[in-house]
Amino acid sequence: MSNKQNIVTIDGPAGVGKSTVSRKVAAATGFTYLDTGAMYRGVGLYLQEEKIDLGDRERLIAHLETLKLELFPGKTEDDDVGVLLNGRDVSSIIRTAEMAMVASEVSAIPAVRDILTKMQRNYGEKGKIVAEGRDTGTVVFPDAAYKFFLDAKPEERARRRVDQLRIKGEVAEYEDILAMTIERDKNDRERNIAPLKQASDAVGIDTTEIDVTEVVKQILGLVIK
Repeated sequence: MSNKQNIVTIDGPAGVGKSTVSRKVAAATGFTYLDTGAMYRGVGLYLQEEKIDLGDRERLIAHLETLKLELFPGKTEDDDVGVLLNGRDVSSIIRTAEMAMVASEVSAIPAVRDILTKMQRNYGEKGKIVAEGRDTGTVVFPDAAYKFFLDAKPEERARRRVDQLRIKGEVAEYEDILAMTIERDKNDRERNIAPLKQASDAVGIDTTEIDVTEVVKQILGLVIK
């Protein structure tokens, strides 16, 4: 591992369980959990609230240069990473299906990706992080020592998301969530900048038929030797 960063990357499409798995892997290894998806959601919310035309590159960059985005750990291992947007806690606001679609849209903008990739690499300079997202193993940390790509059928991912939302007391229709899942997959895989794909040196894990405990076990079996 002499030329590799002591980093675990966990990539994959929306709703595949990356966040839950990443939190548990981070807890087991003592690494810091880096939720890159939360960063894109935060930026998406900011641009939406500021009513920034995503095609206006100069204005978009000017606003992003003044943006202060901070991540903080959840209260428990099962909680999502928290997000501060210019000092304001937007942790719950960004976790909706609608904001997931906004995040997918802004993540295709080169200026946004450039800024957030630099921020993410700064987090990873000292190593010992579990980075979760769409391109952490291919673009952000190509020299990570341990790379994983989780996948599952869109129907199963949509079902899981509906269950999560209903547990939180939110109204969620399976057909709507499935349509969003399929659309987001298409957007993420077909975008020109850092498309969603499995790194050539990543271990692929299909989670359709296995639970979180088994996925974490498989990952830790390779990371902790």
